[in-house]
Amino acid sequence: MNNDFYSKVFLWLFVGLLATFGTGAIVLYNPTLLKMVFSNNGYWIIFILQLVLCIFLSARIYKMSSQTAKITYIGYCCLTGLTFSAIFFMFALDSIIYVFAITAILFGIFAIVGKSTKIDLSKFHVYLFMGLLAIIILGIVNMFIMNNSLDMTLCIVSIVLFLGYTAYDMQNVRRMIEAEATNDNMAIIAAFQLYLDFINLFLDLLKLFAKERD
Repeated sequence: MNNDFYSKVFLWLFVGLLATFGTGAIVLYNPTLLKMVFSNNGYWIIFILQLVLCIFLSARIYKMSSQTAKITYIGYCCLTGLTFSAIFFMFALDSIIYVFAITAILFGIFAIVGKSTKIDLSKFHVYLFMGLLAIIILGIVNMFIMNNSLDMTLCIVSIVLFLGYTAYDMQNVRRMIEAEATNDNMAIIAAFQLYLDFINLFLDLLKLFAKERD
């Protein structure tokens, strides 16, 4: 049962990442969609829809049907993929693959740490959350002051933060198993949390290591 639930969580994580990168690739080669996504209104509409779906899935996961949970999760991943088309446009493909591999390795290491450690990582949650709020606030401020040093610092701190979140969220999967909360909805929300960790790690590492197209 334990391995079955882990397999289900990582299957949905894979499906979510596939939906994101697949959508990004499709939009990249469709000029009409590309123009719609990166118009001012289009970008903000996507951002608002992502926020709504994120809140809806997190708040209603215990009450919604498994079908609704799956559709909401995939919908969020596809919306993320719309903006990912910019990544394929800006960065060389071999560079993207290289960064994806680094992300997968780091993510895997800290997922194993979270699964196997005897340390109760829940005591660190408040610090992780405070760090996340600080990064969001400083990131918004930096949108106006455009300080490259601050941006690089935030990027490095964010990598450390989401590696911590990866271990924390993976330990939560173990807690779900221990509490026998292993239905489809729990697999979806666990995959969603790990998906957010992976995507944020990937974006931060991309800023540090990816090479732009010539």
